[in-house]
Amino acid sequence: MKVIMSGNEAIARGAYEAGCKVASAYPGTPSTEILENFAEYEGVYAEWAPNEKVGFEVASGASIGGARTLTTMKHVGLNVAADPLFTMAYEGVNGGFVVVTADDPGMHSSQNEQDNRLYAPHAKVAMLEPSDSQECKDFMVEAFKISEEFDTLVLFRSTTRVSHSKSMVELGVKQEVPVKSYEKNVSKYIMIPANARKKHYEVEERLERLREFSNNTHLNRMEIADTQIGIITSGISYQYAKEVFGEKASYLKIGMSFPLPDKMIAEFAAKVDKLYVIEENEPYIETKVKSMGIKCIGKELIPICGELNPEVVRKAILGEEKEIFYSTDIVAPSRPPVLCPGCPHRGIFYAVSKYKDIIATGDIGCYTLGMMPPLAVTDTVICMGASISGGLGMQKARELAGNKSKIFAFIGDSTFFHSGITGLIDSVYNGTPIVTCILDNRTTGMTGHQDNPGTGKTLQGKQAPMIDIESLVLSLGIKKDNLRVVDPYDLKATEEAVKAAYSSEEPFVIITKQPCALKKDVIKYRANMKCIVIKEKCKKCKACLKTGCPALNYKDGVVSIDKNMCNGCEICKQVCKFGAIEKVGE
Repeated sequence: MKVIMSGNEAIARGAYEAGCKVASAYPGTPSTEILENFAEYEGVYAEWAPNEKVGFEVASGASIGGARTLTTMKHVGLNVAADPLFTMAYEGVNGGFVVVTADDPGMHSSQNEQDNRLYAPHAKVAMLEPSDSQECKDFMVEAFKISEEFDTLVLFRSTTRVSHSKSMVELGVKQEVPVKSYEKNVSKYIMIPANARKKHYEVEERLERLREFSNNTHLNRMEIADTQIGIITSGISYQYAKEVFGEKASYLKIGMSFPLPDKMIAEFAAKVDKLYVIEENEPYIETKVKSMGIKCIGKELIPICGELNPEVVRKAILGEEKEIFYSTDIVAPSRPPVLCPGCPHRGIFYAVSKYKDIIATGDIGCYTLGMMPPLAVTDTVICMGASISGGLGMQKARELAGNKSKIFAFIGDSTFFHSGITGLIDSVYNGTPIVTCILDNRTTGMTGHQDNPGTGKTLQGKQAPMIDIESLVLSLGIKKDNLRVVDPYDLKATEEAVKAAYSSEEPFVIITKQPCALKKDVIKYRANMKCIVIKEKCKKCKACLKTGCPALNYKDGVVSIDKNMCNGCEICKQVCKFGAIEKVGE
């Protein structure tokens, strides 16, 4: 049977067909849909882990325990999981173990553009790269075979375009792969130095066998047509090259990109007159080709920054721009990212924006948007969990400079569980008087409303204990007098909490509790709740506009509220000093 699937759907299907039994991950675009789809299959266990390191370690344990297992993450997530990655590269597997890294060329939803292909040679593990949805499915099946045959985890590298594009997939039959027996093996599974030294030799020997396999596997193939131009490429770049050159070039399509097929590369290079390497981001393949003494053209022409597409490739190599057959005078309106109408984060950001000597360290999530004007609160964003720990460092630096700016760290509930807890422990342990604002909107918002340890539900829909953030914070040593739990829609209570935190000389925590305005049950509950402007009372002071709510408009000297966007949160109503905004509907 053939169906249309996105790359992520096909990866999940491939894992299922390969007999994968266990999967653990933390959601992160562009990888999120893999686990969401895998969890729907019968006879599998799938979970959201608190972070990528935990997800990787759960999968590692399952593999050692004998099950075929999967962990998925976006490219920066592999940084979080790098510690177990490098150790499991030495230990090897029992049941097949595949690690999906979904890279994000062009940074559609990421803070950097790192090329995770470089992890494979660094950790010395096999790596596969699909270029369409069919290969996403088929390569997953192959990945589990390679993992078990060569006693290695396999890095499975996708990109945003492969993960989210849809194409035809021919489904296969699920393999019935029994869970292997587990046998105690201290020298294999305990990486004390004495064992690790021996394992390193095994890793190097394994690499030689993998390289021979790479030179002979169908995952790498030559497509010989016109030999005046030869192109070595992989992943989505193969699709771009084919669209630009078609049958006017020959191709070496690399599906197993570590170890690279050196013999096949040399053979292909000898067949063509002029050789190009087309790849996104780093000159990963190009560097290997040139190190072999083979002349090729790559990053001299192909951009190292940003995502490729056929037009970029055509212009870079051929110097041509495709003729545009149609045009329009319509210009799409600018839509900068902003906090949604009714976003519960708006209340505390508005309260903090009134203080001009606060430095706000931000985090990865919807609350990053606290940086946008008119709120313009956030000063820094580094990585998941860094709002608190980065805030601690900021506090110390400003103290040394004799500056008395107050540090507020903003972090969401899912990110707090991910990697914020340890930063708060540091704050308590070292007595650093920053304010940690945990914005609990009852979901993992920016990646699409996945559950987390605080929502009371697992990935597969089972009821679960709800980790109580208030109790957790108190257990870490925050004094009860230094904790405020507020409804961020209650602006007075929120402002009082911010005032108390601002004046505190000890570690302080504010927890805001209100579910995401885009959750289906919230939308249904607040469907008839709207705020309206009473024009006769409006003084046109524009104070309400300082909340940054996109439902508020000011045009031709008139303030109005878009009833289709408003959810009646009443932040603007509380800001208006003239009673010109009223709430209607219940």
